[in-house]
Amino acid sequence: MNGFYGRILKIDLTQKSFQIEKPATEIYRKYLGGKGLASYLLYENNPPEVDPLAPENCLIFATGPFTGSRIWGSCRYGVYSKSPQTGIYAESYAGGKVPEAIDAAGFDALLVNGRSDRPTVLRIHPQGADFFPADDLWGLDTYKSEDALHERFASADYKKSGAVVIGPAGENLVRFAVIENDYWRSAGRTGLGAVMGSKKLKGILFQGDCRRPAAEPEKLSAWAKNFAKASKNLPGVQAYKNSGTPIMVKIMNEAGAFPTRYWTKGSYTEWPKIGAEALHERCTVKSRACLKCFMACGRLTTIQQGRHTGLTLEGPEYETIYAFGGLCQINNIEEIAYLNDICDRLGMDTITAGNLCAFTIEARRRGRIDHPINYGEVDAIAALLKEIAEKKGIGAILAEGIRNAAAIWNLEDLAVHVKGLEPAGYDPRTLKGMGLGYATSDRGACHLRATFYKPELSGVIDPDTTTDKAELFIDFENRLTIFDSLILCRFFRDLYPWETLSELLQTITGEEFNQDALEEIASRIADLVRRFNLREGMSPKADCLPKQLHRNLEDSGKVITEAELDFMLKEYYQLKGWDKNGIPPETETTISITEQPPSDSGL
Repeated sequence: MNGFYGRILKIDLTQKSFQIEKPATEIYRKYLGGKGLASYLLYENNPPEVDPLAPENCLIFATGPFTGSRIWGSCRYGVYSKSPQTGIYAESYAGGKVPEAIDAAGFDALLVNGRSDRPTVLRIHPQGADFFPADDLWGLDTYKSEDALHERFASADYKKSGAVVIGPAGENLVRFAVIENDYWRSAGRTGLGAVMGSKKLKGILFQGDCRRPAAEPEKLSAWAKNFAKASKNLPGVQAYKNSGTPIMVKIMNEAGAFPTRYWTKGSYTEWPKIGAEALHERCTVKSRACLKCFMACGRLTTIQQGRHTGLTLEGPEYETIYAFGGLCQINNIEEIAYLNDICDRLGMDTITAGNLCAFTIEARRRGRIDHPINYGEVDAIAALLKEIAEKKGIGAILAEGIRNAAAIWNLEDLAVHVKGLEPAGYDPRTLKGMGLGYATSDRGACHLRATFYKPELSGVIDPDTTTDKAELFIDFENRLTIFDSLILCRFFRDLYPWETLSELLQTITGEEFNQDALEEIASRIADLVRRFNLREGMSPKADCLPKQLHRNLEDSGKVITEAELDFMLKEYYQLKGWDKNGIPPETETTISITEQPPSDSGL
């Protein structure tokens, strides 16, 4: 089938060997690529109830049938595993330039298993893999690591080259460590950097010149030209290009849904000092895009004043601003950028990091710990981030995640997370559909599985209602599951309705995928991931919100009650075809894969 390489590369780090497998075409028809293919591979290859940091836990990199094509918003890759942060399904995505290098290696997925006996770098290319010792790279930050991979291991035989790396946090098995590429792009949630660290895998260099075959390349080229002409000046596109995600700071504060002072308030009085206008007025900012993107939502920022003058980074994004600015009450955009840079260099998720810092502040204020930290104290927060990455002092407690810290400090009623993952910056007491999203997301409290804040904020549906909300939610969730299987950027969600996805997939593959077929694929993937989570010990009762989010916001009084969430959950399960306890029907998943003889490439 066009649009796929029909090849999967399996790496055994323990044996320093690889083998190339050829999946049956039926796998692609049933699951597509990206999330669909990777979820299938994870379910079939991971031993049930495996420790996420054990050698047997698979780490899967995947691209989709749109990667490397002319389709706008397609320069992304996904990473999948069992999460060391939550103990359930893990997925994370990143853009930049590296995704096309990953795809150019000529595989639909890379599956890494085992554990090296020493720090190692992989080089992936169309013929397979090479293994290199990397003892002297262990301990380097992410920026230096990425530079080193290109300088030391790149081959001049290939035009496309890109590296993914971990920093000290991943090496030290911090459970929310990230995988970084292009310096500032992160596969940032669920702790996949710790999975790499557990395998002694410092980084992977992808190289190649392969391209996926398209059924109708001339039609695709014409479509891409016309689509850009019709879309690049739309108001939403221009808003992202001119202001980036920091524009959400104003929107969320005015909506009363900007989490503040560790989830006690819905707005921050000092938000004008940390929003998009402050960033652009106080810093030098240039728009920056992934490949195949005309939105250019990235902010290449250089600080022009104060103690961090000269610091350059891409960001900070909205979620980092909410986590450090709102939750930790830091009222200076330059200081938030500084904390963002620390997290990027160490290789830590800024959403979880900001949540944990604010949680630590509350623990000190309630007398549960004796640690010098308070709201707005940037240097104390910066020091705590470094302690977490090094697993020193209370940092060792926080490095194990929110559930561990909450249990030790006896603050489980205060801790804000779902299944071990902290929510993003959209308070469900104001946006109640986000409550359903956080409760049901397959990787824990996640805003991206359905991005339901979009229809709630734009007036498509009343944010305060719960009636009939699940039906629209599932439509968004299904379409974005297809996005993740293709793989496409979330910010193109308004530009790619079902009919456009169907048309593009047919142009790439040569086969018909109408909306009904795509919805069936999305449901199949969701059911498979749900069964994976149940197999790994997740109780359906975990589809809930923490007690703190059932308490009224102090400034607006808004709340989402347990009864309201239960009502939406009941409707959601019914519409998904799951039973009343949230358990999907059992179906056969196994489809044959043909293996080629293993190859060795030892250190």
